[in-house]
Amino acid sequence: MTGFGKACMQLPHKKITVEVKSLNSKNLDLNVRLPLTYREKELPLRNVIAQELERGKVDFSLYCEITAEETSNKINGPIVVAYINQMKEIIPQADETELMKMAVRMPDALKVERLELDESEWLEIEKVIAEAIKNINEFRRSEGSTLEKDFRLRVANIRFYMDEITKLDAERILTVKERLRNNLDELQVTVDENRFEQEVIYYLEKLDINEEKVRLAQHLDYFIETLEGKEANGRKLGFIAQEMGREINTMGSKSNHADMQKYVVKMKDELEKIKEQVLNVL
Repeated sequence: MTGFGKACMQLPHKKITVEVKSLNSKNLDLNVRLPLTYREKELPLRNVIAQELERGKVDFSLYCEITAEETSNKINGPIVVAYINQMKEIIPQADETELMKMAVRMPDALKVERLELDESEWLEIEKVIAEAIKNINEFRRSEGSTLEKDFRLRVANIRFYMDEITKLDAERILTVKERLRNNLDELQVTVDENRFEQEVIYYLEKLDINEEKVRLAQHLDYFIETLEGKEANGRKLGFIAQEMGREINTMGSKSNHADMQKYVVKMKDELEKIKEQVLNVL
């Protein structure tokens, strides 16, 4: 969602500069800054920005720099003359230049004429707005391409660590059986072998992680499938990442094996990096 776009245009009497900046946000949080002359166009402009940018904390600014000799501030002649006459009555010998300097600082000495919106001028400004929005979208697409490569790398790493856990699973079962057998031998008691096997199977079922591995593999596939979709899918990717985290946590609690737990930690580390970057996806 992060991005920046800027575009400029020179009109006959003014220079128009448009800047659009966006940061991460769950929804669209739009802040629009417009000169007073163009304020009536704010609502349709907000609709255009919302359709184009969809999500993010967006700051839109339109700056207008007057380049001609015209100005909207005019000296209110009658008011200034009235001030000068009043001051002359108080100080007859006062210099008129000094009185003028004082008069123009008095209230209402300057009047601001509100410029009416020129629709033909606004049509030109809409072009520079569209260019700025296009630039920020290009920035976002560039960032998105980088994020996609990073996501694919993290998902591939999680798959690799899951495969390594699978290789250790058979060894873990043998280790658990041996540990139980050694504990019984230390007790020096006679046990029924059939009952012992039943208890071992029951115990191992509680430690079985096949279901978690299958579900995690499905979540990884769905993550990539969603990543390749054309619609805005940032929220969906976040939900999938949460489900991946549940399966990894369950595998860690069931692993009961030091080397397997090391791979679980590595998987969690990769997943946290995914969650951080998912916040920046539309």
